[in-house]
Amino acid sequence: MTVSGSKKLFHEQFPYVIPGLYKRIVDEMLVELNLLNHQNEFTQDYLFCLGLTETYQELMKGYIPEEHLDLLFESLCSSTNFEAKEIKEISQKSKEEFKDKSSKDIFKLLKERSSSKLYPSRILNLGIYILISNSKDFKDNNESEMNKIISNIFENLNLSISKAEKDIGIYKSSISKMEQAKELIEELRIKDKKKN
Repeated sequence: MTVSGSKKLFHEQFPYVIPGLYKRIVDEMLVELNLLNHQNEFTQDYLFCLGLTETYQELMKGYIPEEHLDLLFESLCSSTNFEAKEIKEISQKSKEEFKDKSSKDIFKLLKERSSSKLYPSRILNLGIYILISNSKDFKDNNESEMNKIISNIFENLNLSISKAEKDIGIYKSSISKMEQAKELIEELRIKDKKKN
């Protein structure tokens, strides 16, 4: 299915207006999922599932009304031929498996579990990044040590370090832009209230 076909399907399944702040994120995810769905070498592995659910949660923080979030995720998945329920289950299971582990243990697990050919995608890269950054000792390092650990893992999984760094950089800056935008909206709302 084409991207425009997926978008049409998505809007049929999710007939609500998406606030401007989140519209671009939803659009980008839709396009990305559509493209991945057309790649023959792509497989929906646990890292993809984890990357998708975690980045979705992180980037959609503060979305109102909150009760739309599940339907929105389901619509994103089904309009691009993915199964939301299955993705969430795999992601949850993997999170449990990697919970409370050190970055070294996580790396070992990743090595053991990764097929010889991981299909490189932004979502996969972010899945790996999120796993590592949630490891219990990761935050003890300084910025350059953190980057070294990350580069090391990507290199050992035969994934492009520069692509991973770019994806992670964009993801981090998206999160901080979202935070700033939300703060600004909140400030304006308070100002507006005072005026009236």
